Amino acid sequence: MERHRQAVRLVSSSVRAFFERSEPYRIWHGSTNSTRPPHQKAGARLVDISSLKNVLSVDTAQRTALVEPNVPMDRLVESTLKYGLVPPVVMEFPGITAGGGFAGTAGESSSFKHGYFDENVNGVEIVLPDGEVVFARPDPGDKYEDLFRGAAGALGTLGVATLLEVRLIEAKKFVRTTYRRTSSVAEAVRVVREECGSDKGNDYVDGILFSKDHGVIVSGQMTDELPEGERVQTFSHAWDPWFYMHVRDLTKGLPSSASSSSPTPTPSSTPASPTSTEGTVTEYIPLAEYLFRYDRGGFWVGQAAFDYFRPVPFTRFFRWFLDDFLHTRMLYRALHGSGESGRFVVQDVGMPYESVPPFIDFVSENLDIWPLWLCPLKTPRGPTFHPHIRGDGEGQMLNIGVWGWGPKDRDAFVRANRDLERRVDELGGMKWLYAHTYYSEPEFWRAYGGHRTEYEALRQKYHATSLPSVYDKVRVKVDSVSDKGWKPWLKSLWPVGGLVGIWKGIRSKDYMLHRKATWKWRGDKKGDKEKVA
Repeated sequence: MERHRQAVRLVSSSVRAFFERSEPYRIWHGSTNSTRPPHQKAGARLVDISSLKNVLSVDTAQRTALVEPNVPMDRLVESTLKYGLVPPVVMEFPGITAGGGFAGTAGESSSFKHGYFDENVNGVEIVLPDGEVVFARPDPGDKYEDLFRGAAGALGTLGVATLLEVRLIEAKKFVRTTYRRTSSVAEAVRVVREECGSDKGNDYVDGILFSKDHGVIVSGQMTDELPEGERVQTFSHAWDPWFYMHVRDLTKGLPSSASSSSPTPTPSSTPASPTSTEGTVTEYIPLAEYLFRYDRGGFWVGQAAFDYFRPVPFTRFFRWFLDDFLHTRMLYRALHGSGESGRFVVQDVGMPYESVPPFIDFVSENLDIWPLWLCPLKTPRGPTFHPHIRGDGEGQMLNIGVWGWGPKDRDAFVRANRDLERRVDELGGMKWLYAHTYYSEPEFWRAYGGHRTEYEALRQKYHATSLPSVYDKVRVKVDSVSDKGWKPWLKSLWPVGGLVGIWKGIRSKDYMLHRKATWKWRGDKKGDKEKVA
């Protein structure tokens, strides 16, 4: 802890110096999972917290972990699994950090049950904008309860998080994973709601819409049991399938599952195959492999790299050969380095369940982006910057991930994103703020205005008015000078931008993080390394 305290004293000293000069600053974490243009951060005054990247302790009795903000999910999971514990909500990408999950919005496949990541944080150490260090908890009566609730999702605009106390739950060895085939958007939405029911006993629920008539709802239950004849399915090794392709291929020939049934699997005639019943397929995935199943290929965004480098075929051989470049850390490096984030639609929106079919119709007709990700969320009461039910606040929503190529023309790309924002607003939804945000300031506060009065009061109370506001941090400057000049023009020429992205990825050496990961399944203690091919 002494090393941590010394590091926090340095952060506090830097923050206090900026405060005394009334200068705004931004926080440097050392990495990002935001898709906002990086040039908007260039030249900013920075407070460097990149050294705060350790799990300080795991308390097995209290089932908590003390975690510095730059601890990525894979390191956190590796640290807690040693004790048979795991965070209730683990972000799907291994490079997303604990601090990012608290300061941003992190809803994952367990969030229908446990809510957003920050709702599973017992307390957070924060360096206030005047340099004071405090520890805030969400407990009623805590001196800094308002600060904790206000800082969650506020993108670091109320202070710098330097330590989190994360709640843990019992981990088990495998996730018994069931894929239910659906044949319409309405059926997919209905099945998601069914699988979230407490009677189902699921720990994880999400879904993939490959098209309007091919959807798959994925449910998972943690278990220590591996039935006789079942083989373990993994997704982290270079020759393994990408998860979404694996799910698509397993289910494309299946009929729609009976949405009201609870099928009991029967053993497959082929031991190496997943267990199946009509309309469903079940298999067993090691817990960490399940948590990070979308890492390779970045859900399906990695296919866009092959679209860009057109001569390279999208085959299993080349996915194996180029595997180092196709994990999410490297994909983020390439996306920012290439400049292609400026024409790639990356949006997550939380929608009331009744608004999901018309929103998907809009995406299909106007953007033609497939697949789409479905993730059910238990949303908190407002005020909050997290997607939540307007008026009611606390309730259930369905997140829809819209990720794919947009129009090549810059003006058309901006219009497409603006149209999406308007449609989300009309249907009572809310966007996640890690992505491109084109709202004008009045539009932004109309969409998130339920939080503005409390948020501005907190900024005054905790001396944060010299810091950028949430709107300042998320808005895309459409006419930015940084979009002009010879460098953006050069990178816009194929394949220059893509090669710059690859070079930046190689220079970062992020590929070594996955190569050395200890969470990857290599067989149990008996040496069993069997898995489905």
